[in-house]
Order: sequence, then C-alpha cells, then structure tokens
Amino acid sequence: MPETRTPDTAAIKRLLASEAAALGFSQVGVTDIDLAQDELHLDHWLADGRHGEMGYMARHGTKRSRPAELLPGTRRVISVRMDYWPPATRDAQAVLDDPALAYVSRYALGRDYHKLMRKALAQLAARLEAVAGPFGHRVFVDSAPVLEKALARNAGLGWIGKHTNLIARDAGSWFFLGEIYTTLELPVDAPATAHCGTCSACIPACPTGAITAPFQLDARRCISYLTIELHGPIPEALRPAIGNRIYGCDDCQLVCPWNKFARDAHHPDFRARHALDAPRLSELFAWSEADFDARMRGSAIYRIGYERWLRNIAVALGNAPSTPETLAALRSRADDASALVREHVSWAMARHAGVSDQPAGCR
Repeated sequence: MPETRTPDTAAIKRLLASEAAALGFSQVGVTDIDLAQDELHLDHWLADGRHGEMGYMARHGTKRSRPAELLPGTRRVISVRMDYWPPATRDAQAVLDDPALAYVSRYALGRDYHKLMRKALAQLAARLEAVAGPFGHRVFVDSAPVLEKALARNAGLGWIGKHTNLIARDAGSWFFLGEIYTTLELPVDAPATAHCGTCSACIPACPTGAITAPFQLDARRCISYLTIELHGPIPEALRPAIGNRIYGCDDCQLVCPWNKFARDAHHPDFRARHALDAPRLSELFAWSEADFDARMRGSAIYRIGYERWLRNIAVALGNAPSTPETLAALRSRADDASALVREHVSWAMARHAGVSDQPAGCR
C-alpha cells in the first residue's frame, strides 16, 4: 500500500507566517475551535434583541460559535488581519466637525475588501497545500457565520476592547479580519491579553449611546447598523445624533489611544476613491442612480443601494447648517420617487423650518 504522508504541522506553521506576509497580511495566528464562553455571550445578546433587524444572526444558530458545524472536521482556525487605514486622506475629525461635508467610515473609502482578502486567503491556503498536501479548508471574510473577533483574540491577534472592536497593541484597530477554517491540526498561538485598563474613552464618544456598558453594544443604536444594515426608516430620535455620518461610524476608534500605533494600508485598493474622504453633502445628494452605480460599484458602499444612500444623506442634510445650498439640495428631492427618501427629506426640511419635534439643542 502507498505510504501516507503525515504533514509536518510545525513546519507548515512556520511557513504560514512568511506566506501570509508575502500576500499582504499584517499578522496571522492559529487557534483551536473552542468558543463556549463566546457562545454564551452571543446567546444573551441575541435574547436581548440587540441585533435589531439582523435576523440572520439568530437564524444561523450555533454555526457561528461552533466552527465544525460550518466546515465538518475543522480542527483549527487561521486568523489574519490586514490594515486598511487609507493614507493621504483628510483628517477624519476635521470632516466630522464640518457639517456641510459627508463622513464615510474610513474602511469604505477604497475598494471593497471582501474579494481582495478572500482571494489572498485562497492563495494562502493553496501555498500551504503545496507543502502539506490536500487538506479540508474554507476561507471567510464576512461571508458566513463566523465569530471573527473571538477567533482573532484566541489566535493572539488582539483583544476585544470595551467598544467590542478588536485592538492590537502594535496596530490599533484599523484593520480587517479574515479566516481559514482547516482540518490541519496546526500548533496554536497564545490568546491575546486585554489592555484597555481603566480607559473608557470609547463609551461616551459614541454619538448614539450604542455602547451601553464596557464590552456591551446595542446594534439598534449603532450608527453603522442604522446607515448600513437597517433597511427601513432610521428612528427619528436617533437622526440628530447621526450628524454628517452617511456610511458607518468611526468615533469609538478615533478616540482609542491604541490607534496612535495604527499603520497605513499597504494595498493601493484601500486608498480613497472619488474624493469620498471629504465630499460635500449637497454634491453627493445630486448623484443620479447611474452616478451611484458607476462610482460605488466595487465599493463596500454599493451593497446598501441608491435608496438607502439618499436616505442617509437626507438625514445628514437635516443636521447640516440651514444654508441655501442645503435647502436647495433637500428641495430637489422633496418629490423623490422613493417614499423612504421623501420621508427623510421631509423630516430634514422640517428641522430647518424649525417645526421639528426634536428636543432643543439636538441640531
């Protein structure tokens, strides 16, 4: 009978680091698949309804916290990070402080990271197979029910901060995560230890109070959820606090002291496109659907679609100064074909007319 080759897992693990770096990943680690404590945390979060309209979070059941249910035979998870902070962009806080400008979360300024990272992860798996021989694996980048932050923490990439994002001591939190589930029983790395200490700057920094306590996030109040995941009307009570954030929110990361160690993205695809680092709200609101399709295709923003794009900008215009530019932009879509857009435009115009029922001082 032919001799069965036993993979040298220690050698494969050594190869992993060099190959991951060659493919543009900033860090890589390996962990086992024990997520029992994180599963309890997830169950409580779902039971409290904090996932909002993200029904898929509950529908996936235990697949998210039990990797072998997603890929039978999974023994290890390879976790990687890729830095995304776009170089040569307008200062983020300066954009937030100018209500005539639109703020786009810094991760979405360039091209969509999903395809880029999935391709690199597939290449990484192929390079490992060239040495180890064929093995079972699947690659993931926000593409399946995966507890990516818990796995990354267990693989030594960083700790989950009080804002619930992953933080690396030497790189802050401006990075993407990806995973390879594998049947290879590679040596594991030590989990990361937490270093938030007594700092809680991220909690009061959240404009909508979505960080309800350390390590507790209510997605229903999170601006990223409201501007990206929510399909219908944005709750009126939360609209003033959204300010000029039209896609996502970075406030909790902007105040994190560990981000002084953040690194610029190396990959050119993460550079800002179409001047989205500091665009004027009125100019974005004037885009036609064809403009949106042409400019946002290939961007993470494209997934929300044109209607929600206009919805979000209408809210930001409602929070903008009552200038002729702002009012003209809103009037131009008062009769928009979308009822969702019309409702948000009506709300915004009412704020500028001074007849909104929002509490004083919220503007």
